[in-house]
Amino acid sequence: MAISISAVLLLLVLAVIFMRSGGLKVSHGLVCLLLGFLLAGTGLAPTIHSGLTATADIVGSLRP
Repeated sequence: MAISISAVLLLLVLAVIFMRSGGLKVSHGLVCLLLGFLLAGTGLAPTIHSGLTATADIVGSLRP
């Protein structure tokens, strides 16, 4: 568990750095993909899922 949390934090830091630099390359996208897979295996996964679902419901209920 400690290794996966460390890997998640490392990948999160790398993803933020890549996004701030403005150039998201294929290798950067792979880091973001790995971050997503590792986050899915943590205890934050249900919270992230419910937050995304709530956001999608709010956006879906908006009428132009």
